[in-house]
Amino acid sequence: MATQHLDLEEQEQLDQIKAFWRKWGNAITWFLIVILGSYAAYNGWQLWQNRKAQKAAALYDQVTEAATANDIDRLQRVLADFRNEANGAVLLDHAELTLAKIAADKGDLTLAAAALNRVITDGADVGLVAVAKLRLSGVYMQEAAWDKAKALLDGAWQPEFDGLVADRLGDIAMANQDTAGALVAYKKAYAALSADVAYRRLVEVKLNALGATGNAAPEGK
Repeated sequence: MATQHLDLEEQEQLDQIKAFWRKWGNAITWFLIVILGSYAAYNGWQLWQNRKAQKAAALYDQVTEAATANDIDRLQRVLADFRNEANGAVLLDHAELTLAKIAADKGDLTLAAAALNRVITDGADVGLVAVAKLRLSGVYMQEAAWDKAKALLDGAWQPEFDGLVADRLGDIAMANQDTAGALVAYKKAYAALSADVAYRRLVEVKLNALGATGNAAPEGK
């Protein structure tokens, strides 16, 4: 009976994880990672010193206008020009990320994934490439494509991203009913996230639901 009760609890949490991503996955993917976008901002502004950057800046103004108007068709047209006129500019990466966000907000995950994949493949800044990978993993999780999300998250990341990557790997483990793997990942996420980051509290809630605490060190530490 005790084993059956534990299985029911685990299944209930698995259902909660899936429901959580259906309801809040988009907001987490696009809102929480905004802070990490500043990781690459300095490199982007260096490009203002040449003519290509000036062209990119003018096009990015059009991107901003289209995004403010929530006009995805106009945004795609501007981006087509952007790719032809200023390919390789960091501001193009920002523009693609903007398109991906608006597309996801409108429920067009295919368009969002295409924009994110362009950044991952052709991105000019490693920080923004990492942001795109993390956001694309969120798109896959919204689609319940857990294996694709995990494949994207596996591997080495810049330390700034370790906490969010580990948390997502924990959610994927839970979706695959791997409670032990989820516990290890959530502990790693909790340890990596700064105490002043509000998202750390959500990771702590997940740990508590698995009978652990945020203060426990991840295995292997």
